[in-house]
Amino acid sequence: MITVRAPATSANLGSGFDVFGVALGRPADVVRVERASETTIDVTGTGSRYIPEDPDKNTVGAVAEALDAPAHIRIDKGVRPSSGLGSSAASAAGAAVALNELYGRGLTREELVSVAAKGEAVVSGEAHADNVAPALLGGFTVATDSGVTSVDAEVPVVACLPEIAVSTRDARGVLPSEATLDELVSTVGNASTLTVGMCRSDPELVGRGMDDPVVTPARAALITGYDDVRDAALRTGATGVTVSGAGPSIFAVCRRGKRRRVAAAMVETFGNAGVNARAYQTEVGEGATVL
Repeated sequence: MITVRAPATSANLGSGFDVFGVALGRPADVVRVERASETTIDVTGTGSRYIPEDPDKNTVGAVAEALDAPAHIRIDKGVRPSSGLGSSAASAAGAAVALNELYGRGLTREELVSVAAKGEAVVSGEAHADNVAPALLGGFTVATDSGVTSVDAEVPVVACLPEIAVSTRDARGVLPSEATLDELVSTVGNASTLTVGMCRSDPELVGRGMDDPVVTPARAALITGYDDVRDAALRTGATGVTVSGAGPSIFAVCRRGKRRRVAAAMVETFGNAGVNARAYQTEVGEGATVL
């Protein structure tokens, strides 16, 4: 038996739509695999009742098929489905690492990104790597058609998860079909600033680079209380706030020592809007780990 802990992730980070991602210190999925003649899947934990156990409909089934590695796979969900925290990516990344180890396939973490992305396609319809890349490699990742670049970063963050659901398909459906030249220039500048900030582990630069005039406003409209929660986080010590992935989680980069205040303010403000929420006080963390 191989057991792997695979972290939650936040993708896009505002200015890096479909490209940027970070691994989070928590929450995480735990994936256990054992050799078998055919793949079977058991799912327990947070939101498990909404996750199909049919290998043809589950992210890890696609991963097992891609690696030609049939197994009995048990997933203990710590990352809620439809949370904007890379729930399906965590399971796919965990299964990819575990099955690669179990069957001795010898693939590198970078090579496993495309394998895990095939699992993502089962849920989202497209093989995006912006969540599976950080789930596998850890730190801050830049995923493009030419490959994945990663860098370790020590940046404090809060991920606030309200008890509402936003599907990835719905969140993609509201995206604008075009952007102005000014919006493009602004986004490129912000993304560049964010990247330098991650390389320096500088939360001020990272927060400054998270602003996005194109994608985030469209997705924020799907999240009850978003503007007020964002304002509350910025008032209490966040340097930047944006939608995490497709939402509904809201991702805040924080000044050091301010995570508790930011988390409390975000949860309280959601409550004022009639929405229950929980906040993870965490940091940019490591990728999937064999336990």
